[in-house]
Amino acid sequence: MTSHQQRRAASDHAVWEAVLGLHAFVERQLAHTLQRRHGVGLSEYRALEVLIQAEAGECRMQELADSIGLGQSSVTRLVGRLGSAGYAYKDSCADDRRGVFAVITDEGRKRYQDARATYADILSSALNTAGADDRFARAVQALRSA
Repeated sequence: MTSHQQRRAASDHAVWEAVLGLHAFVERQLAHTLQRRHGVGLSEYRALEVLIQAEAGECRMQELADSIGLGQSSVTRLVGRLGSAGYAYKDSCADDRRGVFAVITDEGRKRYQDARATYADILSSALNTAGADDRFARAVQALRSA
């Protein structure tokens, strides 16, 4: 590896570490506040967001898993938690009995709408805080200029 490649690799590593640190910081802020104010976890909030944006408020379980970055078994447990709270339920596909959908309820729509402003406020606040930190300032600037 040439010295230029070594410098590039070190720079890439430093930038990636900053992105990971920024991600962890923002995720902690969002998760804590959503749980405390609205009684939903960050994954639950994101699942509700996917479902509310989906046609007819329903989404195949695998598509939901892919959309929020979870595995099949994790999304099954997540939809189970949403079901227990009355925010969503599982339904079989009429065309393909193997297909299972997650479907948002009216209560799930309300919970998402209630939490949406909190999510936006905390995201902005966390990015403002992180942007003032030398470790994260470049990453925040890059995100906001994209």
